[in-house]
Amino acid sequence: MNLLFTEEELNRVKEAVAAAEQQTAGEIVPVIVPRSGTYPEAVWKGALLLMFPVLVVALVFDFIYQGWGLTWLHTGWGVALLTSLAGIVGGLLAAYVAPVQRWLVSEARMAEQVHLRALQAFVEEEVFNTRDRTGILIFVSLFEHWVEVIGDTGINQRVGPEAWAEVVDRIRKGIREGRPVDGLVAAIEQCGQLLAAHGVALRPDDTNELADVLRVRGQKKGGRRRKRRRGR
Repeated sequence: MNLLFTEEELNRVKEAVAAAEQQTAGEIVPVIVPRSGTYPEAVWKGALLLMFPVLVVALVFDFIYQGWGLTWLHTGWGVALLTSLAGIVGGLLAAYVAPVQRWLVSEARMAEQVHLRALQAFVEEEVFNTRDRTGILIFVSLFEHWVEVIGDTGINQRVGPEAWAEVVDRIRKGIREGRPVDGLVAAIEQCGQLLAAHGVALRPDDTNELADVLRVRGQKKGGRRRKRRRGR
């Protein structure tokens, strides 16, 4: 998916975060990354998966075909060359064609990589840096088609992990329908409602401790901004 967002789209997300935080002391931090892992194992898997059937076909051809043409396929070097070329093609497909690479990598492996990258983003974006530990990360990894929500301790004391299922589903639905910003905005709104309903209450002296912007890795626009007081 293209990581380029227009200024209007970035502003929509920013406004959604600000509106959601009018209901709760939670600090919502949305982050989008192109991918969470490189998955080098997919390359050799792709190479082997294409080499093996080509080798079988070459050997069967050598056994059955008795004609005088294609004599190079009756030699060891010919079979080795054909098999090697198949391995190169399979490796390149696995390295550069996203659906092929996803097919070759297990769901558990991708989930692990996304979780590790989400934890890294949690630290990088200083989601922990709030007075009552009420930061919450909404993390979207596009290559893996994975969404993860991580709350700080002040959130987790009140909201269980199962409560975020609808937030995740709204983002996934928006991406599947080609409307990622709509899905993200809907998820942020749902997040604000959940936090308010679970007692992450707004306090009279609450301030905007974390920037409201969408953090998009791979796009310079929409970076972190200086802290400011939140108008209530």
